[in-house]
Amino acid sequence: MAGKRLVFLALALLAGCGRDHGRAGATDNPNRDLQRPEVDVGAPLNDKPAQRTASKSSTKTSAKATTKTASKASGTLLASGTAISAKFDAGISSRTHKAGQKLTGTVASDVKDKSGHVVIPAGAKVHLTIAAIHESENKGDKTGKLLLTPTMVVIAGHSYPLKGSAVALDRSLKDRKTNGGDLAKVGVGAGAGALLGTAVSGGSTKGAIIGGVAGAAVGTQRAIQTQDRDVVVPAGSRLKVTLGAPFRRGA
Repeated sequence: MAGKRLVFLALALLAGCGRDHGRAGATDNPNRDLQRPEVDVGAPLNDKPAQRTASKSSTKTSAKATTKTASKASGTLLASGTAISAKFDAGISSRTHKAGQKLTGTVASDVKDKSGHVVIPAGAKVHLTIAAIHESENKGDKTGKLLLTPTMVVIAGHSYPLKGSAVALDRSLKDRKTNGGDLAKVGVGAGAGALLGTAVSGGSTKGAIIGGVAGAAVGTQRAIQTQDRDVVVPAGSRLKVTLGAPFRRGA
């Protein structure tokens, strides 16, 4: 009886091993289908949030670049009416200078735009032309004539055109030395007075003398009243340039 049981157990063990071997063979079959399921490449991707982030970042970058560009452009512009303070590099005199002559001045302080950017630095050179110059010919003329026209400014070796007006703030009048014209005025007055004195006194010498003295005094006064006085501008004196049009400094 015990022997039959052993035989039965042995057969059961053999049957179990056969089933396990079949399963392992099915699992290790190199010809089995290992391909992954196909993916539909046409299906939309769920990446909308990423697109929005990229779009916002691009917009911000573009806005910053535009702002920087606009700031840089506005920082190089001076409005019409802006004043430039400078000093003359050399003196001017109506006795020696003529219309058409060229002059220069040195910018005394930085010229800034509304944002505080320096557009024309101190030390830049302003170039001018004498448009008109004339001495004062009588006491009633308190200024004589001096008209200046700014033409350009030189900054770090680069020239930029200027449009506007220029004024010498420290100009003055200086008496010229007595000349032949002034002496002639005195002589004419003395001669006219002598003739008048002779006529009034009936031709006497005394009347002629008195008339001559009076006439000379009148002539002298006339000479003083009409004596030429030169327009004078000292070297290093103040020069004010006012822009007549917007000034843009290039890069």
